[in-house]
Amino acid sequence: MSAYSRPVLLLLAGLLLLTISIAGLNTLVPLWLSHASLPTWQVGLVSSSYFTGNLAGTLLAGVLIKRFGFTHSYHMACLLFALATAALVLADGFPSWLLLRFLAGVACALIWVVVESALMRSGTVHTRGQLLAAYMMIYYLGTVVGQLLLSGVATALTAVLPWAVSLMVSAMLPLWFAPLAPPSASAPRVALWPMLLRRNARLGVNGCIISGIVLGSLYGLMPLYLSHLGLSDGHVGYWMALLVSAGILGQWPVGRLADRYGRLMVLRVLVFMVILGSLAMLSHAAMAPALFVLGCSGFTLYPVAMSWACEKVSPDELVAMNPALLLSYTLGSLFGPSMTAMLMQRYSDHLLFVMIAAVALVYLVMLLRKSDRHHTPVATA
Repeated sequence: MSAYSRPVLLLLAGLLLLTISIAGLNTLVPLWLSHASLPTWQVGLVSSSYFTGNLAGTLLAGVLIKRFGFTHSYHMACLLFALATAALVLADGFPSWLLLRFLAGVACALIWVVVESALMRSGTVHTRGQLLAAYMMIYYLGTVVGQLLLSGVATALTAVLPWAVSLMVSAMLPLWFAPLAPPSASAPRVALWPMLLRRNARLGVNGCIISGIVLGSLYGLMPLYLSHLGLSDGHVGYWMALLVSAGILGQWPVGRLADRYGRLMVLRVLVFMVILGSLAMLSHAAMAPALFVLGCSGFTLYPVAMSWACEKVSPDELVAMNPALLLSYTLGSLFGPSMTAMLMQRYSDHLLFVMIAAVALVYLVMLLRKSDRHHTPVATA
């Protein structure tokens, strides 16, 4: 029996529509705020408010799914996302942008947890890898489409919101035709904090935090960095598409290498590539290859770190570990843009890449420290 049942395919189709909107908004919101002459630190806080919403949504997701089921939780999250985005046209100041992007972050986190949990529940031990790989490919594909779309459409606020909100509403339709089975009423409550504190999974949890810092800074502040270089909104979309496309191309090769040579070795190489790409970005002459290296390594860091942590727990604990790792990633995403934006505001835009290289170096030291005591797992078929 195929792993891609009708509800799964429709769920992935809805995720693709949502991701296109998410990608476009994540790039344009910093640009809109910059065009409105808001200081860099306020732009960074608005980006952080979105990731704060991700944090809140991750904590609420388990309760909502248990009470309302996958389908109703998904529909509520899509509706909240659409309303929070449509209300941006009425936002008249910094506080209202903070609130609306926070609500959008809550909705997006709910969507991600619903989709990931539904895929894990519908799959088996032999098909979950395929489903999660398809999930990440769809997510990154939607991100690239969303970035490329910006080069062919008007990027003003009033021009973007109609099609962005329409995609969010359209994403609700697939599950009307094939609703997901509700979770078991007797399922135990998910405990997040014990998963975060597990000693044998610490490298994986720390890797998710570092990945959140890296990707949160790139998503939230790279458009601002490119805009300050004098690039138009359309060209910013092209460069962001290159960054994410590199992440797509790296998914399958990095996954196969991790299976063959172990997570620890691949994590070391990826973190070293993040450092090299960040340092190379300080030279504008090599921006294209530097962005490719940074995207290929930065966007594949999270799944490898997640795989490391998941291999350290029993199958019964996987459902608890998944939201815990997303929570770790969200904490990093919350810290990264806010701290980096303050450094960029006070010193220079180049601090974006210095910050990324510095946190990657800290994680590399963790990976190299007492390496003889770290078990290097090799995933079984």
